[in-house]
Amino acid sequence: MRRSIAYPLVALGAAGSTLAVTSPALAHGYVSAPPSRQALCASGAVKDCGPIQFEPQSVEAPKGQRSCNGGVAQWSVLADESRNWPAKAVGTKVTFTWVMTARHRTSNWEYFIGGKKIATVDGGNQQPNAVETHNVDLSAFPGRQTVLAVWNIGDTPNAFYSCIDLNVGGGSDTGGTPTTAPTTQAPTTAPTTAPTTAPTTAPTTAPTTSAPVTDAPAAGGGEWAPGVAYKAGDEVTFEGKKYKCRQAHSSIRSWEPSIFTLALWLPL
Repeated sequence: MRRSIAYPLVALGAAGSTLAVTSPALAHGYVSAPPSRQALCASGAVKDCGPIQFEPQSVEAPKGQRSCNGGVAQWSVLADESRNWPAKAVGTKVTFTWVMTARHRTSNWEYFIGGKKIATVDGGNQQPNAVETHNVDLSAFPGRQTVLAVWNIGDTPNAFYSCIDLNVGGGSDTGGTPTTAPTTQAPTTAPTTAPTTAPTTAPTTAPTTSAPVTDAPAAGGGEWAPGVAYKAGDEVTFEGKKYKCRQAHSSIRSWEPSIFTLALWLPL
């Protein structure tokens, strides 16, 4: 079955000049970074998600819902806690990035943890940018958390819903207390081992200094790929052409630079 996909509006030229590519499905917006559950499905990081993988921006439901799927059965996979959704390790202050594929006038954006509202961002009943970012303080919620982000539309009774799984202030992507903390005991053993091992092993292990060279990023960036968190200024190659990232976002299939030219990517 042929599927239609909607892409962000692109502001061009003088005020009032816009280019809009929309679909009959009227897709609208979602949290791209840190990756929401629908973003993980769209990038392929989480498999077998059903139709949400093709239209992560479509979780629309009446305002006031408090579930990851907005209470819509079609997107029920997003509320399935048995899928062990991977959590992104973050600090205590998190920047949430929304990608708007149809820029409705906005009442506000709300953020919840465990049903408790933790932040509200006023939309002023204005049309938002194609990419919106919000800085939210999560210092009161350490550890594994699921953040429900809600975009309340100003000119309809509906809202759009995204759930983002995070490990706030933690080390591992799955939450909990970092297991590497005990390594701080290393100084107690260093004095006993350093004198005996350093002189004898240095000459034989010196060639290993070449290993980090393989980890160095390629100059000018590499090939564009889905499931990558790109930041403004990053450069990629796609179909033999080079592009520079204009807006921070997490890439998904069907959001290639050649499609999002001027919205997210600038040809070089």
